[in-house]
Amino acid sequence: MRAFYSDHFVLPLPQGHRFPMEKYTLLRERVAALGEDDLLVPGAATDAELRRVHDAGYVHRVARGGLTRDEVRRIGFPWSPALVERSRRSVGGTVAAARAALVDGVAANLSGGTHHAFPDRGEGFCVFNDIAVAARAVQAEVEGRRVVILDLDVHQGNGTAAIFREDDSVFTLSVHGANNFPFRKERSDLDVELPDGSGDDEFLEGVERGVSVALANGADLAFYVAGADPYEGDRLGRLAVTKKGLAERDRVVFDLCAEAGAPVAVVMSGGYARNVEDTVDIHFTTIRTASRWATPREVA
Repeated sequence: MRAFYSDHFVLPLPQGHRFPMEKYTLLRERVAALGEDDLLVPGAATDAELRRVHDAGYVHRVARGGLTRDEVRRIGFPWSPALVERSRRSVGGTVAAARAALVDGVAANLSGGTHHAFPDRGEGFCVFNDIAVAARAVQAEVEGRRVVILDLDVHQGNGTAAIFREDDSVFTLSVHGANNFPFRKERSDLDVELPDGSGDDEFLEGVERGVSVALANGADLAFYVAGADPYEGDRLGRLAVTKKGLAERDRVVFDLCAEAGAPVAVVMSGGYARNVEDTVDIHFTTIRTASRWATPREVA
């Protein structure tokens, strides 16, 4: 399986910043130690690729350091050239994973999942919406491709839902905490909202039902947003899903996609466990499951 990583493009953060950048390096090291997957550095997303989704003015402000104070506050990261480079590389990783999945059956970006970014702004640690940019990239290459987005991060993919609100070629599913960020939700094609404290049974019932509906009309490509933050030990999750439950989530997603004949591009999205190794364990299990599922196929 091909996996793309951008963690060596260092993003300097102020001391005490709570975003766990360390998880990306630790995950890449765990995957590399297996020796089973091709680990590749993605190219940076171009302005043309980004502008398929994002306003040209916003792309320009990000690139040139022209974001307003409010825009920077919404994103949650201070602007720097490193932020621009890593954001472009993270998007490039998802574009590359999407193209690889169409050939290999499954591929992964060891970062990505920045589903809170809107066409004209970023928020919630998300600068550009890598999932949306990658969806538009594969649709630009072959007209009529149907894309399904299976967002199983604990936070609603509000930016993604807004981007594809009027687009019948992309189905957006979000299984998320009802009372969690973002507190003003957008409307996905299907939202499965879970109350605080939901455990494995409630979570997995929502996942299986949601993914089944999302794939009911077929898909030329599925994006699996495999957030680690539904985990019971996550600082920002508010759910009570175990590692075993999240491993079962992975199995359900890949089995249902296999039944539907849908190749899968996996992105990591959120994960903020009190012990970073727990987050890495969850993401690593997703990658191991994806690797076992990969089978080459003809590109549609």
